[in-house]
Amino acid sequence: MSGQAKSIFITGGASGLGREVARFFGQKGWFVGIADVQDAEAHITASMIPEGMSSVHHLDVTNRDQWKIALKEFDKASGGRMDVLFNNAGIGSGGQIEQHDYADIDRMVAVNFIGVINGVKESFEFLAKTPNSCILNTSSASGIYGVADLSVYSATKFAVRGLTESHDIELRRHGIRCRSLMPGFIDTNILSNVPDDSNMTGKEILQSAGVEVSPVTIIGQAAWDAIHGDKVHTYVNKTAKQLAFAARWMPGRLRKQMGGLLRNVVKSDS
Repeated sequence: MSGQAKSIFITGGASGLGREVARFFGQKGWFVGIADVQDAEAHITASMIPEGMSSVHHLDVTNRDQWKIALKEFDKASGGRMDVLFNNAGIGSGGQIEQHDYADIDRMVAVNFIGVINGVKESFEFLAKTPNSCILNTSSASGIYGVADLSVYSATKFAVRGLTESHDIELRRHGIRCRSLMPGFIDTNILSNVPDDSNMTGKEILQSAGVEVSPVTIIGQAAWDAIHGDKVHTYVNKTAKQLAFAARWMPGRLRKQMGGLLRNVVKSDS
């Protein structure tokens, strides 16, 4: 492809938020690198992008050797530029901490946090040689205020939030900006799953408890606005914006509301 087109490298690009951002940026004329462990689904994402404007890469974000290979492939395919690194790959599981399996905890921390660090460190040379480049990290509304029964997941998203703020300052001298997306619940395949000991999907449980679940189609524009704006964090959907406001101005009230939310979710799932 021509080296003139802007390019974005997306982890977790085979589904959900990553797929929607890939589709959106592809429609804007960008070259899109789609990286994921799900090769077949990644190719489906590529089919949604104009021909010749995408590349597919096998990548487990916890594997640094795979990062090196994928980025070299992308550098060649994109014409030698990386305008945006979208650190989006993530996994989530919930439950009370005393019941959490250590293997799940370790994997969540490795993918959601260490995977982001790996992405920034391994992509640095490609971002640094592209003028006005940007790192976009997927955090979460649960990185605004801790969510009960999602404690480890929330902690990883707080970590991504802090990393974003640090790197936005640290990497300025190299011409690299850093931004985060902080969405509330988005209607992806994750919410279609039926949790253990339940006869309802995650989406049905949340909606029964009165929690907003937004369509995935909102995420493309949010990502576009984030990389072109001045705000370090972009709050995606009404819930995230309200949570950010309450965390700053009404922390005591928010604490009570979060306890009530947990009770409503448990009641809806019983």
